Amino acid sequence: MSTQLTVLALLTGLVTGALFRFLNVPIPAPPELPGIVGIVGIYLGYKLIEYFDIGIDLVETLGL
Repeated sequence: MSTQLTVLALLTGLVTGALFRFLNVPIPAPPELPGIVGIVGIYLGYKLIEYFDIGIDLVETLGL
């Protein structure tokens, strides 16, 4: 993972969040810490399954 890309993503998020607050528009993300931690948990769960290389192709299983 590129550090530069991560910093740019953080800066983009900061500017976007500031703009949402400046315009007094609700952010499209959980505004409380438990919601943010939940999103981090989703990411970590995804990476954990990817690391162990397990899972199924749901689209293929459903025949779509």
